Amino acid sequence: MIDAAFARRFAEEWLAAWNSHDLARILSHYSDDFEMNSPVICQIAGEPSGRLTGKDAVGAYWGRALELIPDLSFELLELLIGIDSITLYYRGARGRLSAEVFHFGPDGKVRRAFAHYAP
Repeated sequence: MIDAAFARRFAEEWLAAWNSHDLARILSHYSDDFEMNSPVICQIAGEPSGRLTGKDAVGAYWGRALELIPDLSFELLELLIGIDSITLYYRGARGRLSAEVFHFGPDGKVRRAFAHYAP
């Protein structure tokens, strides 16, 4: 069960990592074989399923995204807590509303993540 302190700490560290544009720091929140699901994967990585697995594949995708959007920054709007997951609702690239659902393993690292974006 995820508690509020863990969820707040993760949210703060995750946002700080993304806002620093430090790819290694961003990836430190994830297990080595985590799965990322996002419609943006289709656009940037050219993967029609919208799904990538593993730090190498996702790191390459996020590295490219950081190059394409050098002023990328996230602003947390709300934090939602589930059983073994949390959802961050935030303002992302170019002010677009976004939500990401993170499922955690027993080691406290993200195993699966699902990104959602306002049209």
